[in-house]
Amino acid sequence: MTAHEIRALTLETYPAWLALAEKHNGVWGGCYCSYFHDDTTTKADAGGALFKKRMIEEGIAHAALVFEGEQAIAWCEYGSPAELPRIYHRKEYDAGEAHPAPWRITCFFVDRDHRRQGVALEALRGALDLIAQAGGGEVVSFPNIVEPGKRVSASFLHNVTPGMFEEAGFTFERRIGKNKTVMRKVVLPA
Repeated sequence: MTAHEIRALTLETYPAWLALAEKHNGVWGGCYCSYFHDDTTTKADAGGALFKKRMIEEGIAHAALVFEGEQAIAWCEYGSPAELPRIYHRKEYDAGEAHPAPWRITCFFVDRDHRRQGVALEALRGALDLIAQAGGGEVVSFPNIVEPGKRVSASFLHNVTPGMFEEAGFTFERRIGKNKTVMRKVVLPA
């Protein structure tokens, strides 16, 4: 396995992030990893890639990028609930949330040439390291439940599966909606 490096999404790493997104036609039907951000008017006006760049410039777009050499091959998007307010089953999530976590993980993407090689877990661990460097705190995410033996579209797995989060130390909290879970972990400051 080739050695991978984790780098934060910044204006410096944006071109590599963009190359990965464009290789896959903007990812998830042209989302450019902007679905969970708010400000839909600007998204429509600027387009996903430019919207994401603006969010980076404003300091409100975070991701751990997995690099192989100078090529980004995966990412894990994370941020505060204010940065990433759009989540599936939000009313149900909010109704059961006694104390909102300061961090959430909303989306993963892995280059089609690097799937099923553990790269998504590398991205998750990289995001947790970057959260630790930013002061740590509770992190929630919403992985998808996949019934045994059932094949699902990769777009359904934009937030991977509970097993991968368990491997990274998250604990199951509850289900929301038909196929989502809430999983939580406390990340200590670095």
